[in-house]
Amino acid sequence: MQKILDLISEEVQKAFEAAGYDKELGKVTLSNRPDLCEYQCNGAMAGAKKYHKAPIMIAQEVADRLAGSDVLAEVSAAAPGFLNMKVKETFVRDYLREMRESEKFGLEVPKPAKKIIIDYGGPNVAKPLHVGHLRSAIIGESIKRICRYAGCDIIGDIHLGDWGLQMGLIITELQKRQPDLIYFDDSYEGEYPKEAPFTISELEEIYPTASAKSKEDEAYKAEAMEATYKFQNGVRGYWALGKHIIHVSIPDLKRNYENLNVEFELWKGESDVRDIIPVMVEDMKKGGYAYESDGALVVDVKEETDTKEVPPCMILKSDGASLYNTTDLATIMDRMEHYQPDKLIYLTDKRQELHFEQVFRCARKTGLVNEDTEMVYIGFGTMNGKDGKPFKTREGGVMRLENLIREINEEMLRKIRENAETKGYTVDEKEAEETAKVVGLAAIKYGDLSNQASKDYIFDMDRFTSFEGDTGPYILYTIVRIKSILSKFAEQGGVLTDTVIEAAVNDSEKSLMLEAAKFNAVMEGAYEEIAPHRICAYIYDLANAFNHFYHETKILTEEDMQKKSGWIALLILTRDILETCIDLLGFSAPERM
Repeated sequence: MQKILDLISEEVQKAFEAAGYDKELGKVTLSNRPDLCEYQCNGAMAGAKKYHKAPIMIAQEVADRLAGSDVLAEVSAAAPGFLNMKVKETFVRDYLREMRESEKFGLEVPKPAKKIIIDYGGPNVAKPLHVGHLRSAIIGESIKRICRYAGCDIIGDIHLGDWGLQMGLIITELQKRQPDLIYFDDSYEGEYPKEAPFTISELEEIYPTASAKSKEDEAYKAEAMEATYKFQNGVRGYWALGKHIIHVSIPDLKRNYENLNVEFELWKGESDVRDIIPVMVEDMKKGGYAYESDGALVVDVKEETDTKEVPPCMILKSDGASLYNTTDLATIMDRMEHYQPDKLIYLTDKRQELHFEQVFRCARKTGLVNEDTEMVYIGFGTMNGKDGKPFKTREGGVMRLENLIREINEEMLRKIRENAETKGYTVDEKEAEETAKVVGLAAIKYGDLSNQASKDYIFDMDRFTSFEGDTGPYILYTIVRIKSILSKFAEQGGVLTDTVIEAAVNDSEKSLMLEAAKFNAVMEGAYEEIAPHRICAYIYDLANAFNHFYHETKILTEEDMQKKSGWIALLILTRDILETCIDLLGFSAPERM
């Protein structure tokens, strides 16, 4: 199904051509003066020089050709050469009727479908999730859902950090506490226990203790680095302990991500490519790409067009140890072999931009990816407190993610109770708590996603949890209001499936219809630009248009049944579009609020 702007542009292009001008001049855009018109075309200005004619004359000729159009109700030429237009109510009506009957509201999905792997999440095992993990989870999940809605075969991989120094720190501290564990007996050749010698709670205490010791004690840090080396090189006991750390961590991570409505298709970690690294390194050496520099193994990735310094990509440190570069490159190799993706998307804090520039160039240069494989890096900004600095607890520490979610839910519950008390009705406590979780999640996710990913933003709980303004709760309140109207219509004996969208009878209804008609263009843009914030901006405009229409229209008391039925049909479409959009953002709406 064509986008509404394209259909209007085609109509105007035909008029330009009929008047003797290049039809490409007839591109139509949304009006930047909605008080004057709905759409505009500036093609006459561009054509003035080519045709040696005043732009107002060209515009007037085209306007004359559009008289009697089936698409446009009003067309006027305005100095110095604008075409101002309003579309016919019947044209918009027919467009929305087709949207309502079409799969995905008529969205044209790219063909053939692209196969994509998106790498987001990236938590380290043995560490609790904190607010620093929030943006990656929220943005990545939304991007995945948008790509899937656009017809892509997309796989989300959490890419666990289970390879670095934290593994050696935990193993070293464990050895200090329990030196008699069989994992540290080099002569032991039997099977290791299936049960880990620690719980997740113990693990979360062990790591910070070990980390603090390593900063104060050089000998301790050296032991930890040695333990890391043994783990990475597959020393049996150390490898078994590493696997215990991973397996104990994953259930807790899954629980926390489920609370965010985030789900990964793959739960792979850096350690999963351990066996691939030696093969990859050997191939890079044989291919003449990798060479020694100060004892380390590196690949040059600088290009002649570079205007800034791009250091070589280090593959192995001088002691033979792997780095993030190593595991990221081996992971690319693994993904290409097992999934053959057309596109790889990586989402991390934007401070890692240089790292991924090096990795992508190295992967391209050494042939780890196909020539036509896209590699996209999306760096996101920082979530800051009201002081403009990275978000912290009141004590100045990094807040655990589950604590932030709990605080948001408690604030939403307080507002729900307060609202009920103000309006004089009793709220069921259990239902209120469940609703608070749903609305709280919307507050967090919309508060984040409404910002362009690359920008820093202020986490303002008061604003994010407000039922007014550009917030998640406002969007949900709008959806619930629509659901309530539809429910009352059904209680009056109306049949929702029998309703048909009619031509608008007032300006607010037409405005709502034109906002709904933008859906396909917004979805296409959000997919092509990998930009969830575009969906947020759209549903805020759509919610505003609905609420304006609602306050001006007595929907349920209207006596003209055809008119009433048309309004209900429009509400159904609006609800469905809003619920589709919030699902793509990763949250849902309750039935009541």
